[in-house]
Amino acid sequence: MGGWAIAVHGGAGVDPNLPPQRQEQAKELLTRVLNLGISSLRSNASAIDVVELVVRELETDPLFNSGRGSALTEKGTVEMEASIMDGTKRRCGAVSGLTTVKNPVSLARLVMDKSPHSYLAFSGAEDFARQQGVELVDNEYFITPENVGMLKLAKEANTILFDYRIPTSAYDTCSAAIESPLVMNGLPINVYAPETVGCVVVDGEGRCAAATSTGGLMNKMTGRIGDSPMIGAGTYACEVCGVSCTGEGEAIIRGTLAREVAAVMEYKGLGLQDAVDFVIKNRLDEGFAGLIAVSNKGEVAYGFNCNGMFRGCASEDGFMEVGIWE
Repeated sequence: MGGWAIAVHGGAGVDPNLPPQRQEQAKELLTRVLNLGISSLRSNASAIDVVELVVRELETDPLFNSGRGSALTEKGTVEMEASIMDGTKRRCGAVSGLTTVKNPVSLARLVMDKSPHSYLAFSGAEDFARQQGVELVDNEYFITPENVGMLKLAKEANTILFDYRIPTSAYDTCSAAIESPLVMNGLPINVYAPETVGCVVVDGEGRCAAATSTGGLMNKMTGRIGDSPMIGAGTYACEVCGVSCTGEGEAIIRGTLAREVAAVMEYKGLGLQDAVDFVIKNRLDEGFAGLIAVSNKGEVAYGFNCNGMFRGCASEDGFMEVGIWE
């Protein structure tokens, strides 16, 4: 075992013209949650506890698209989803269609620990949340003025915005009349920036875990489920590694992206970074995505095929990095 390692992400696909102030805000948040995870690992917390802790913190901050600050459906509401996986015995929990649960990742953890199932959705997940006594809030808690504005922009463009965060002051320069060369599921992407959050950890005992949480696509159809709660697609952990993905959900689902990293490590004998690079290059077809990963040897890696990914990573040997671009 090579000691503990941790990585976090705040979404792949970043607007090239994202203002410097917004970039710094993102880096500060990533640094804060990374240090939170590092502190817990130094206190001998388990990998599964650390990924839940870090993702809860990201869900509570409205900067990224998870928990408070989630993208809005076509009806102007929030429907969130999350998953968590403990690699030691490949235990997992996932939830979708949440509208009142303050921290979706913690409900996913309860599905794993306190239910006979792996995945609960919509009214069943909400009922389970009430039974478990988790903190509930009104749907309005998750809605931010910025996202209300972005939903209006999405409806004007008559499209789904895969990536959507542009400061309010930039609305007039991101008119729906402007055609974008970027596409998502065959539709134009008129605004391009980050989404989903995630965390992967290997602890001092070599145990790997992963967790992912998101509000999904701006202006999505109600009931749409993306890759984030899907074990093997957006999230995966086993004895070898832990992986969390971000990007075009439908492409990640088709490529079973997170599981593929583990598979090529297990079956092709690739190291962690080589496995990440192989999967990003060969399993996305024409999709755009990124991922973070850790191995049971204490390695940490990331990869993406778009123009940026909000990420941070650190390891017990003193390495630490927070970045956005290549």
